[in-house]
Amino acid sequence: MSSGYCYEPPPESPLPVGKEKGRMMPDAVALFATVILLFPMGYFLLAAPAFLLVRLDIPPVTQLLRGLFNSYFLMVAIAGVVGMVAFAMEGRLVLAIGIALIAAFAASARRWFLQRMDAQLNARDAGDADAVRRLRRLHWGGMLWNAIQLIAVLGSIPYVVVTRT
Repeated sequence: MSSGYCYEPPPESPLPVGKEKGRMMPDAVALFATVILLFPMGYFLLAAPAFLLVRLDIPPVTQLLRGLFNSYFLMVAIAGVVGMVAFAMEGRLVLAIGIALIAAFAASARRWFLQRMDAQLNARDAGDADAVRRLRRLHWGGMLWNAIQLIAVLGSIPYVVVTRT
């Protein structure tokens, strides 16, 4: 009590509170970009298996399935671009390139996948009995690819979202 006050504040610490050396903090931009990318993947993961319960020789069902795949690839491409921009603005260029590859793949896969699906729909409508089986194989392939991408993105969260301060 050399200064004459009843209370003397503790000495200042060299690091601000919450910024201890080596502490792991969540990166809000990376978390935002990752969640934006996970939304279409998660939705497709939940919606696509419902089409396993119906026959694909019914035209309205296959049109709904085609619309699901169309919107899935489109949304992953858009979400990938948003994620790429977010990571690039944070200066994390390697992650921005990785997300850009996901977006580019979704954009190119959309064209490839929908062309194959349209060809099988036309073959089915022309009377090809094996076209329904090929449509089902495309459906399974699309679900498998989505699951692989979803696992990759979920598995990268600890490395992408958390940074050292």
